[in-house]
Amino acid sequence: MPTLPSSSSSSASAAERRPGNPSANEPHRRRDIAESFGTDAERYDRARPRYPDALIQRVVAAAPGPDLLDVGCGTGIAARQFQAAGCKVLGVEPDVRMAELARRLGTDTDVAKFEDWEPGERRFDAVVAGTAWHWIDLAAGAAKAAQALRPGGLLVPFWNVAETPSDLAEAVADAVECVMPDTPFDFRAALTRSMVDGYQVFLTKAADAIRAADGAFGEPEFWRCDWEFTYTREAWLDVLPTQGAFTRLQPDQLAEILDAVGSAIDARGGTVTIPYATLAVVTCLR
Repeated sequence: MPTLPSSSSSSASAAERRPGNPSANEPHRRRDIAESFGTDAERYDRARPRYPDALIQRVVAAAPGPDLLDVGCGTGIAARQFQAAGCKVLGVEPDVRMAELARRLGTDTDVAKFEDWEPGERRFDAVVAGTAWHWIDLAAGAAKAAQALRPGGLLVPFWNVAETPSDLAEAVADAVECVMPDTPFDFRAALTRSMVDGYQVFLTKAADAIRAADGAFGEPEFWRCDWEFTYTREAWLDVLPTQGAFTRLQPDQLAEILDAVGSAIDARGGTVTIPYATLAVVTCLR
């Protein structure tokens, strides 16, 4: 899994990607990526990892009631998990293709960017976002969540973060440098630091934005759930095209990357065990 995009243009120069650039490290500016996942919504729903039941149950237990808003719900992966745990879920999703599949699979879904979405008189016991909050302006997202929540309701953005084994990470990085040299994603980061550490930087920014939301929320907490999943070669190669770095590639470009990663999986016996950490920022509306 690459780190979050760090520029406002897929053809950004090295200078534009420097941390001092005001658009650096602001993934919500990359609407081209954020709204590209519906290119193959069926694959996305099939391949993307689910969230650990321990996290789902913890959110349900902490929320004051069962009414839940799922921000950036995609095809409804997390929404269906919360529904199975007894929640009534409304999704908000900007990509009409993803929203249509979410509806077909059982989640009522409004098509809108969360920053533009209006709750009207609707109020919720929890606002969650599964691996989606980085596509939302942090200040506007916190303000909108405060508007949508009942007093005492929870705001819980959370992420599945994969620690890709070094041999696979190197195979991806090598292939990406040939196929998409101007990518705003940092694939080499997986070889030099923990992906959890990289995402933790963003979680801290999300918590800071919550603190700055006019005192609407209590002090944010950080939750973490560690788990792992063993993929076959075919299953992991099904996951890769659903990641934001690859959703806009031409078929021949994607095939080159998948061939390189497939060879690396073959070299390790045809399967790969991926350690995951599911990270959450949790706060309560005052």
